[in-house]
Amino acid sequence: MPRRERDDLVMYRALALILLLSASAAGQWEPQESNTKESLRAISVVSQSIAWASGTHGTYLLTVDGGRTWKPGQVPGAEGLDFRDAEGFGLSAYLLAAGPGEQSRIYKTNDGGEHWELQFTNRDAKGFFDCMAFWDERHGIAVGDPVEGRFQVITTDDGGKNWKYTDPRRLPPAVEGEGAFAASGTCIATQGQKNVWFVTGGAAARVFRSSDRGRNWKVIETPIRHGAPSAGIFSVAFRDARHGVIAGGDYQHPETGGINLATTDDGGKTWKPAAVKEQRYFSGIAYVTEAGGLAAVGSSVSAVSEDALNSWKSWRPEGFNSVAGAPAYGVAWAVGAKGKIAKAQIGDCGTPCQSRTGR
Repeated sequence: MPRRERDDLVMYRALALILLLSASAAGQWEPQESNTKESLRAISVVSQSIAWASGTHGTYLLTVDGGRTWKPGQVPGAEGLDFRDAEGFGLSAYLLAAGPGEQSRIYKTNDGGEHWELQFTNRDAKGFFDCMAFWDERHGIAVGDPVEGRFQVITTDDGGKNWKYTDPRRLPPAVEGEGAFAASGTCIATQGQKNVWFVTGGAAARVFRSSDRGRNWKVIETPIRHGAPSAGIFSVAFRDARHGVIAGGDYQHPETGGINLATTDDGGKTWKPAAVKEQRYFSGIAYVTEAGGLAAVGSSVSAVSEDALNSWKSWRPEGFNSVAGAPAYGVAWAVGAKGKIAKAQIGDCGTPCQSRTGR
């Protein structure tokens, strides 16, 4: 082989190796020390530096340095509760405990966890709250499983000082055996000033949607596999008013494929199966880049897509319970069993990040 051709071949192989290594690094989870062994179910990313997490035995965690150090704590009086959702706003945060009757509660801190206020306690013995979401720090919403045939929805417009029940007659009836999953704190999503969606499983796999902060609702069927009490939609995310994703499957059979992912481009009025061929059970999905990059996690796998679930850029046998992203920074955090926390730089930070962080 002529020397020039050999040199070109060497350069080509070197370039191919660089591209391969770059691709394999995309979405690679870097473990962080959580300083707890509690099972973690929720993660809320505020910025590149600040994130909150929560889990069993009244546990919460806070980092203010990008995860280099996590400070765990336990909400006083909540030692027997399971915090399945966390929503952070700087050093302020809300925690939602999921469980039957009075075990479903909402707490808030305004000082990084130094003090906690009990804001809401579910007094209905049949009630079981699953997840919550916020449009901003003052305006939030939470959803619970059906009571007397209708999902329970509560809202606040004063930072949680008052949580009010939505008139159940404004929600479409639940199907017998239909419920929501408190698996990852992501069974409800808000967008803009008034849009909200929550997802269901069991006997049905549907999306409930509202465009007026939960006052009135419509419900839409989806192609997500369901039927068993352990199957359905577990997670929903929207990047704008039109484009969203849902994820789920069967948590008792996490290796099973089928239609576990679906997308919408009309605000959730219709849903179609995602194009990616390899699918598993996913308990959480989140947008992690401003260009629409997504991270999905389940008990047996985690995956990253950069093209709205048309293909996977990364597919890894690393299981987590929940995932959240900060699209402005191209960063994602995931949490799982036994205090597992990991972080990944999914997208290129670039100039927008520098302008947002003041660097």
